Amino acid sequence: MAHGQSDPAPGSEPERGFLVTVLRQGADTDDELAEARELLRAAGVEPVGEVVQHRTSPDPRTYVGKGKLAELKEAVAEARAECVIVDDELDPNQQRRLEDALDSRVLDRTQLILDIFAQHAVSAEGKLQVELAQLEYNLPRMRGMWAHLERTGGGVGAGRRGPGETQLETDRRLARRRIGVLKERLRQLERRRDTQRKGRRAAATPVIALAGYTNAGKSTLLNALTDANVSVNDRLFETLDPTTRSFEEEGRRYLVTDTVGFIRRLPHQLVEGFAATLEETHSADLILHVVDGSAPDARLDENVRAVEEVLAEIDAHEIPCEIVLNKVDTLDPFRRRRLSNRFPDAVTISAQTGEGLDALRARIADRLSDRFLPIRLVVPYADGRVLTELYALGAPIEERADRADGVHVLARLPRSEVGRFSAYLVAEPDSLAEHGR
Repeated sequence: MAHGQSDPAPGSEPERGFLVTVLRQGADTDDELAEARELLRAAGVEPVGEVVQHRTSPDPRTYVGKGKLAELKEAVAEARAECVIVDDELDPNQQRRLEDALDSRVLDRTQLILDIFAQHAVSAEGKLQVELAQLEYNLPRMRGMWAHLERTGGGVGAGRRGPGETQLETDRRLARRRIGVLKERLRQLERRRDTQRKGRRAAATPVIALAGYTNAGKSTLLNALTDANVSVNDRLFETLDPTTRSFEEEGRRYLVTDTVGFIRRLPHQLVEGFAATLEETHSADLILHVVDGSAPDARLDENVRAVEEVLAEIDAHEIPCEIVLNKVDTLDPFRRRRLSNRFPDAVTISAQTGEGLDALRARIADRLSDRFLPIRLVVPYADGRVLTELYALGAPIEERADRADGVHVLARLPRSEVGRFSAYLVAEPDSLAEHGR
């Protein structure tokens, strides 16, 4: 079975990995494993074999049943696999029993995703978040690492602790201490990020967050809207650290933030560990839910549902949201019509070719238009500081004229800021409501 090429680190050979999963009866194996294969590629693992067992639920002891375990052991040896990847979350006991039975290193889905995050994290905050999530996930799994030493420490009632147990306790203590240090550093970084968010709110610049399933084209859309230069390689979790850029539409400035992509069964540890990054979505004025319109119907629905579940988990589900169907340049006319019928309110675009971007910008401006009111001011020259404050807001200045009695300005201000300039108003906002529409 041919899969995509893996992406090993420069100068290194890809690790040979054997994929294992338990699926419900009747599940489509290729469809269910498509994402797992992409995760392997993103991690730089070369898939050398697969074993799938169809059963109601995984075996509580060894994940796969006894007969399938014997088959798996033989297949792993024949494939000369260096590790076994289980496309599911294992409890520590299951993982340890599998490693003992297969005589091979075993990683579950969460550990694989954490490894991908570790490879892709660039910023100091991203690296700290990954390290914290890895430590917290691996802490209860440390016991197996020292089993060979524990056995040298004497049997029950020996009256002393073995060197393995001592080493295990030392490692756990060091891990807990490191977890405490990482959490404090992240709290410091979060305070800085909160200060930046307050600065953006003070400037009254609307913030738009790009949310979506990983590889849906969020980074390509960010580049297309803002002329940014964010990496857009075709890999899962290519973007981890939030990237914020700006663009202007109808004289108004908007900030757009691209954050980490979501996947089905996104491990809870990652949602918690990347809370600061996801907070960029939570604090947005508008969310653009970017959807890969080229995905098959069933997969598209699952992807949309996965994103909505994570948005709800971070309490961002009440923020205004627009669905943006991306990659429509790859669809035939019939498929386009079907998508439009299924998502009648969505904006259809191709971030790659630029199709539909003008309509998307117009939709953004329309959704956020009620944040601004047109006001006309006359500012005496002696009160120049008022103009400084006005420009500091980043609000659109539609007209400016220097006359004998002062500076005449027509600007669009956030509703919350109109009161600051009431002493200089020459027309009430309602009388200008039709201006510029």
